[in-house]
Amino acid sequence: MTEQHLLTQRTARYYSLGTPSDEVTDLWIVCHGYGQLARYFLRHFAPLDNGRTIIVAPEALSRFYLDGFSGRVGATWMTKEDRLTEIEDQAAYLTLLLQTQLQQLSAEVRVTIVGFSQGGATVSRWLASGAAPVHRLILWAASFPEDIDFTAGKAAFTNLPVAIVYGTQDEFITPESLQKKQQLLSELGIAPQFYTFEGGHTLDAATLVKINEQL
Repeated sequence: MTEQHLLTQRTARYYSLGTPSDEVTDLWIVCHGYGQLARYFLRHFAPLDNGRTIIVAPEALSRFYLDGFSGRVGATWMTKEDRLTEIEDQAAYLTLLLQTQLQQLSAEVRVTIVGFSQGGATVSRWLASGAAPVHRLILWAASFPEDIDFTAGKAAFTNLPVAIVYGTQDEFITPESLQKKQQLLSELGIAPQFYTFEGGHTLDAATLVKINEQL
């Protein structure tokens, strides 16, 4: 038995807030976590919708029923199955999405990338390839994946402002995982700003606005 691959075209779905115009100064690409859908995830970013900001939420390409064979649906960026191919596909998808948005905006627009939970690993791998022009990175309840290419990644993240955000009651954040995050960041030459809020594995509107003002 021989494993083979065939490159095929498929349709990706994304949602956005804001209208492209010459007045737009900021573009946000925000990537959801495991089992979420983009349209619900995007609602968390409504406080940034000020007429000068476009927020775009791409949806992961693989959808599934969250419980059994019907009912609520979620999406995942990847699984362990054929993971390297999925990593390449998601990077190509996000690069195309970003290019499509930038074509509608001023050349001076500031690009902010947000990765929440599983979306954080997704955007980290994407940006490590150096394929995306980015001015700020926010990893929310997320961290850099350990299999990232540190040689290429170090160049991609040089001088890039990075924020690490998590809730103090997040069940997935432990002292050990925080130590691992800091070690990986150190290897990449990144000195991030850390933000915390009272809450669990979720986004927080007040903290989001604060990061936007400070980062």
